[in-house]
Amino acid sequence: MRILIHFLMASAVLALAACNTVQGFGQDLSSAGQSMSNSAERNK
Repeated sequence: MRILIHFLMASAVLALAACNTVQGFGQDLSSAGQSMSNSAERNK
């Protein structure tokens, strides 16, 4: 039973870490797209 609890806790920590990483990646990608859009507007 203790092994199952430890496994579930470790899985929850990894899932939360992955969500945070994916969210950060999405923000970085959005920022890069915004920068490209701004550059295109300036160079019309």
